[in-house]
Amino acid sequence: MTNRWTERIAAGEPRIGMWLASGSGYVTEICAGSGIGWVLLDQEHAPNDLRATLEQLQVLAAYPDVDVLVRPPSADPVSIKRLLDVGVQNLIVPMIDDADEAAAAVAATRYPPAGIRGVGSALARASRWNRISDYLGTADASVSLTVQVESLAGLAHLADIADVDGVDAVFVGPADLAASMGRLGQPEHPDVVSTIETALATIVEQGKGAGVNAFNKGIAQRYLAAGATFVLVGADVALLARGAEKLVDDYDDYKETRS
Repeated sequence: MTNRWTERIAAGEPRIGMWLASGSGYVTEICAGSGIGWVLLDQEHAPNDLRATLEQLQVLAAYPDVDVLVRPPSADPVSIKRLLDVGVQNLIVPMIDDADEAAAAVAATRYPPAGIRGVGSALARASRWNRISDYLGTADASVSLTVQVESLAGLAHLADIADVDGVDAVFVGPADLAASMGRLGQPEHPDVVSTIETALATIVEQGKGAGVNAFNKGIAQRYLAAGATFVLVGADVALLARGAEKLVDDYDDYKETRS
C-alpha cells in the first residue's frame, strides 16, 4: 500500500482544494466531479459524524484523482482510530501547539510498537475486513498525518513540530491564528497574512509539506508563492450560501416589500 497524497505533495506541485462541510454524500459527489484536486471532510466545525464521513469516503472512491483528507474534532486517539478503521488514509489534526502534541498525534496513527492504534482489522473497512492480507504490516506507511498549527503558541514551536518524525505536513489555520493574534474575525489582516507567509517558509525549510486555507484568490496566490503546496480555496456550504444570495440579488427588482 502506498499513499498517493504524500507522493503528490512531495512533488511540490500546488494542490487546490475544497472544504466539504455539508455532511452530504450528494453534495460531496457534485464537488468531486468539479475537477478539484483535493477535499477536506471536516468533523471539527461541521456535522460530519463517523457515518456521514464513511458515506462520503465511499462516494469519493469513484474519483481517484481527488485526494481526500479528514479532520477529526481533536487529536483524540479514539476518534483517530475510528477514522483510520473506516478507511481514512490522510488525517489533518487540529490545534497542535508543540512537538509533544504532534508526536502524540503520530502515535495515534501507528500500530504498536511504533504507536498506540488499537488493532481491529478484522472489523475494519480499511483492511477490507482482512482481505488485504498484509494490512497490519503496511498500514503505518500508508497513512499520512498533517498537523494543524493555529495559535501563537504553536508558531513559537513550529520548527520543532514540523521536525517530528511521522508528521508529513503542517497546515496553518488563519482563523484561529488571527484570534490568537488579537484579530478575531480578521484572517486576511496584513499582520496575519505576513505571519502566515513566514510560517509557510519555516515549514518548507524543515522539508515538510505546507498547507493553508484562503478563500481570497489574491491571498491564496501569496501563500502559494510563500511555499504552500496545498491550499483550501473554498467550501461547499460557502459556495451554496453565496450562490443563493447572488441568485436573490439578481432578482432584486422583483422582491416584495415586507413590513
